[in-house]
Amino acid sequence: MKTMGALIKKMTIIIIIVGIALLLFCLYAHVQIKKTANRTTPQDMPYIIVLGAKVNGDEMSLSLLYRAKKALTYLQDNPQTKVIASGGQGAGEDISEAAALKQYFIEKGIDEERILVEDQSTSTYENLAFVKELYGIEEAVITSNDFHLYRAIENAKDVGIKGYPLAAKTPNIVKWKLYIREYAAILKLKLTGD
Repeated sequence: MKTMGALIKKMTIIIIIVGIALLLFCLYAHVQIKKTANRTTPQDMPYIIVLGAKVNGDEMSLSLLYRAKKALTYLQDNPQTKVIASGGQGAGEDISEAAALKQYFIEKGIDEERILVEDQSTSTYENLAFVKELYGIEEAVITSNDFHLYRAIENAKDVGIKGYPLAAKTPNIVKWKLYIREYAAILKLKLTGD
């Protein structure tokens, strides 16, 4: 009986320590997310990469629409910048995320010659790796929702792109879900490198 009590006590201590460590990691990740999202974006960059997000049929999700709107403002303010629309076609998507972005930019008056496409990726890392492979760029503004930019900038470094964040807001309806998922993705990035 004494042994069982000691074992329960040790397990409780381990659970508490792991819980505190996870809480501290989430705090660290949250600070990195906020710090990255609040960085100043340089003007007149040659490229802006818009990272893909869910398309419902052929309609952009709110997350992707916010990214597209933020990038559009940058493109209007920086007429020499080219945009790279990125993102493949996933389940429930009638067109690729890149195609939805391209269509949006054309409808908003961006010249098609300023729009490049990467439409095979299925993850943030692939978005950036495939863009690097296709276009050989070395630096770019990277647009995504605020919660996502820290990891995106880290992934860009890994593939040889110097990235400058341009934060779009995260839709309130999915904010907590996306932040929690992002904490897990950052933990995976730190543990495995991807």
